[in-house]
Amino acid sequence: MPAQLIIVEKSSDFRWSVPGVRVITAQDFIAEGPGLLQRPRRIINLCRSYAYLSIGYYVSLLAEARGERVTPSMEAITDLQVKAVQAQKLAGLERCLGPLASVPKAVEAMRIQVFFGQVEERNAEDRGVEDRGLAEFASRSFELFRCPLLAIDLERLEGGAGWKIAALHPLDPRDVDPARDSLFLDGLARFCRRPWRHVPSASGPRMDLAILHDPKDPLPPSKLKTLQAMVRIGQDMDIAVELIEKKDYPRLTQFDALFIRETTAIAHHTFRFARKAASEGMPVIDDPGSILRCTNKAFLSELLAGNGIATPRTLFLTRRTLSGFETQLTYPAVLKVPDGAFSLSVKKAENWQQFQEIAAIMLKQSGLILVQDYVYTPFDWRIGILAGEVIFAAKYFMSSGHWQIIQHGEAGAYTEGRTQAVPVEEVPREVIEPAVRAAGLIGNGLYGVDLKQTKSGVVVIEINDNPNIDLGLEDAAAGEGLYRRLLSHFQALVDARHRPPAPALPSGAIHRPRLVHDLRDTGS
Repeated sequence: MPAQLIIVEKSSDFRWSVPGVRVITAQDFIAEGPGLLQRPRRIINLCRSYAYLSIGYYVSLLAEARGERVTPSMEAITDLQVKAVQAQKLAGLERCLGPLASVPKAVEAMRIQVFFGQVEERNAEDRGVEDRGLAEFASRSFELFRCPLLAIDLERLEGGAGWKIAALHPLDPRDVDPARDSLFLDGLARFCRRPWRHVPSASGPRMDLAILHDPKDPLPPSKLKTLQAMVRIGQDMDIAVELIEKKDYPRLTQFDALFIRETTAIAHHTFRFARKAASEGMPVIDDPGSILRCTNKAFLSELLAGNGIATPRTLFLTRRTLSGFETQLTYPAVLKVPDGAFSLSVKKAENWQQFQEIAAIMLKQSGLILVQDYVYTPFDWRIGILAGEVIFAAKYFMSSGHWQIIQHGEAGAYTEGRTQAVPVEEVPREVIEPAVRAAGLIGNGLYGVDLKQTKSGVVVIEINDNPNIDLGLEDAAAGEGLYRRLLSHFQALVDARHRPPAPALPSGAIHRPRLVHDLRDTGS
């Protein structure tokens, strides 16, 4: 288990007794110097102040320079001090404040102490009255400002209809009310989410991987039993894999890497997780760029066509062009909302009347929709690609009696067609090549490329940034090796992140790349 450090200005600032926790002073941390550890530690900076050029400021600055994972980060410290940034975040935070009905109307102002996103759910007179709105507000404040200890001053609005934030600033650990010691320790434990016990770092995992999932999602990219298998396989590989959910956003930086196993979207917490991970330098799949590119079919259509990759004939339709569109159609015609997922926003029109009815509904959701020629095949190819290499292949057969792989019914019901895994070496070359090319246009992450193989040739339908991978389905040909390959990829990315840079060549030196063979090594 990697070391977890709490850094304070003086040892007496941390009055709590927590077995196994290493608490050191800022002076001792600064004196350590860089390069003493093989992997980054988790550091909680509880210095008295984070003001510019203060000791607390330098602790986070040096921690990041040494490759440590520190809370608050330099980005968070800067956000706390830049008025324009703070004002923007406070405006969003105030929207989380409800009426706080448990607070007596006579109370015009109050200060709350927030410890790692946790707050005591009591009113200003400490009567022990629960107020769920205050707890949600506190959690959101930690998400936005990433400051371990916060003091937030609230003032009642004129007329008593609500509250506003009068001030927000980091809290000196010496000012934590002793009556809230248990709350502080609970917040600390929740943030670290690991037992506070001493474990030699040499016996710990090589990497901590977070897998973001939604247990309530009826159509997840990977089902729970698959994710549990990844946890088990990770243990065999000396990799700690933990399943996290949306509520665990404040803990994200406690991990080395993030694997998103939820259906992604731009206006969604998955994108917020991806951006946060990327901004912290964490390896993340799906990365924000891949989400942006893959979740919009209009972008994909232009990208593929512009790079000479065959796709079904695609047209863009808007409200203004609808009236004259009939002459451009062949039937059946497929209509798609660009940012739809799981076939929910894909419809087929058999004639002009149906087309107009479907288009009218879709144009209320999106200013632009896609229209494609319908291409029938009994199955679609799904080629899974990781960092430019094919790692699995499968045939997705159409749902029985339906023209799509997934047939949606009433009240969220659905039926799926059969999935048949195919060994990669048995996939036709004319399917593999456009799939790899298409994925390469998006990035270097994990993608599922959907293709149709017809008598006229292979066409790419779309590129998915979080392809399905499940036990007994996509992994049926590759087996456990598929998950080992994924985990090894994350491990390689984490190792590369913390690998010291190669020494610079002396001035005037010529670097000769070493290829597969060096003739001088063979005696030739």
